Amino acid sequence: MAEPLISIENLAVSFPARGKAGERNQAVRDVNLAVYPGQTLAVVGESGSGKSVSAMSILQLIPTPPGRYDQGRILWRGGSGTADAAGQHAQGVQNDAVDLLTLNDKAMRTIRGNQIAMIFQEPMTSLNPVYTLGEQIMEAVLLHRKVSRSAARDIAASALRDVGIAAPEQRLKEYPHQLSGGMRQRIMIAMALACQPRLLLADEPTTALDVTIQAQILELLRTLQREKDMGILLITHDLGVVAENADVVAVMFAGRVVEFANVRELFNRPRHPYTRGLLRSMPVLGRRAQRLDTVMDGATIPDDFPEKFVVKPHDPDPSPATPYGGEDARLHEIEPGHWVLCTPKNPQDHSAPAFPRLDYRRAQA
Repeated sequence: MAEPLISIENLAVSFPARGKAGERNQAVRDVNLAVYPGQTLAVVGESGSGKSVSAMSILQLIPTPPGRYDQGRILWRGGSGTADAAGQHAQGVQNDAVDLLTLNDKAMRTIRGNQIAMIFQEPMTSLNPVYTLGEQIMEAVLLHRKVSRSAARDIAASALRDVGIAAPEQRLKEYPHQLSGGMRQRIMIAMALACQPRLLLADEPTTALDVTIQAQILELLRTLQREKDMGILLITHDLGVVAENADVVAVMFAGRVVEFANVRELFNRPRHPYTRGLLRSMPVLGRRAQRLDTVMDGATIPDDFPEKFVVKPHDPDPSPATPYGGEDARLHEIEPGHWVLCTPKNPQDHSAPAFPRLDYRRAQA
């Protein structure tokens, strides 16, 4: 199996507990994820489940303090010479990978927006209202490429053409307030892709857009991914978007990854109670019902769950002091290519489980 572009191993991030001096709340705990070239990994879950914190940790965008990276490492293999540019190799890291959490600010600036780019949730607040679109797109190009301003403007115009914006030279002179929400989102994608990154972090890229524009944005991302063999980490709570666009899915709740599998396996045979409840709560077109199901209505343990593992029932309101699923629960590969947050019955199987790795692409229509 090829190495992933990026792998997150046992990541834990905490913030100070409000009103409790010296105590900290664990925003994410034991998070394990991996993205391969040309693959879309969808990270789904309720608001507050740790999706955005996990993604922002990749680029060290969590303010420290008050945030703190308590443990784990984020191994990046997508940049030629990344480790050399950082002036270091993390101990124990193989295959020219570098642990992004060990890099200083100067080294991270060589990666942010260049090798790894991010699309944030709200384009109106992410774009600076007092600068033209051209100035904002060119900023990253001038920072990461040794080109003149005229060449940077040509690259910016080309990026706008790639995302389907007509008359790009004119748009470069305009300001964010002059564009619609869908156009601003395309500008955000153009900014992210201007330096041709190997990995794109898309945090709710279609939030607040109507369904027509949403479909256009997602089709655009798929097209650009195929052309550039780019990995995408897609954060969303829309399971319909996941079913149509993802190759692999990670389900998060209470700061932990509770299930990890390819998209078809996860939708057809969800194994963790929370995942089962989440899928059950989706309205189904054409199915009549007196009331919509909640997550708890469908959060059941499957009868055929492997006997050598124990999975705890879903707790919708876990205690901040107790890890969701139990202190000993970890992601275990209960079936080939299918990981679930659970505990082995045999104490001898409590050794550190293998990190989830799934080099899978769905067949293109």
